[in-house]
Amino acid sequence: MDTNNNVEALDNFVLKYNQFKQEISKIIVGQDLVIEQVLISIFSNGHCLLVGVPGLAKTLLVHTISNALGLSFNRIQFTPDLMPSDIIGSEILDESRNFKFVKGPLFANIILADEINRTPPKTQSALLEAMQERSVTNSGNTYRLGQPFFVLATQNPIEQEGTYPLPEAQLDRFMFNVVLDYPSYEEELEIVKKTTINEHLDSSTIMSSDDILAYQNLISKLPVTDTVFEYAVNLVTRTRPNSDNADPSIKKYIEWGAGPRASQYMIMAAKCHAAIHGKYSPDIENVKAVAIPILRHRIVKNYKAEAEGVTIDQIISSIL
Repeated sequence: MDTNNNVEALDNFVLKYNQFKQEISKIIVGQDLVIEQVLISIFSNGHCLLVGVPGLAKTLLVHTISNALGLSFNRIQFTPDLMPSDIIGSEILDESRNFKFVKGPLFANIILADEINRTPPKTQSALLEAMQERSVTNSGNTYRLGQPFFVLATQNPIEQEGTYPLPEAQLDRFMFNVVLDYPSYEEELEIVKKTTINEHLDSSTIMSSDDILAYQNLISKLPVTDTVFEYAVNLVTRTRPNSDNADPSIKKYIEWGAGPRASQYMIMAAKCHAAIHGKYSPDIENVKAVAIPILRHRIVKNYKAEAEGVTIDQIISSIL
């Protein structure tokens, strides 16, 4: 980035972001909000959980984003027999009879953790260290992961047989919980037309890893007013049933509310949401725009909400 000041750099970021979305739209039809939320998590240096039924192009979306960002990409298919060494790597005896660490698929910039809830807690905890510390430990040695590093995990909401529900501690490490829905009739028609002809589509590289790190640093510098800080923290504290300012619907339907990490992610995501829309500082509308995907996996419903069919998204919308 050869810009002289932060304002020019931010304007440059908006141009790059729009180019980036154009490249992705060559391959991915629709899903504009999903793409925006995944990119916000990347430029905010966070991880993202994609929840959707099979066949909605979750894997293709992640692969296309990694190509357009010029980042190394590995897909890990999570299965019940997957061991920590299968993703981290292991030590082997080389020709000179010395132990050598062979890096596993976790050593890439973007990791697609496919069906993350199909693997046992032992392997999930190995991924948890990588997500939080940006490093892995093997035989007492710590190995730093390359930067930038993102985990984009997918989860099938239908099948629950043979799955291991993600612990709250791991769910909390994901910045966004993004729900993918079925495409509209027109979008599905376009998907079928694009994918049933013998034509190979590919995206161009728009940014390098150095650009991403620079833009992450730039977005973190955006100034935030006290009003926006107070709104974000107030919103998160209202999700806690035992809080003094808890919303009535929260006290009625929620078992546990969101923790302080939600407030931190709310501000970071609001900064990035403001930046991609050409603003130099986030406002309350930017916080509202990112609130649902940040809060939906941090709030636990009680039996009354289950019985009455009240969804988490409905509860969050009511307190917004």
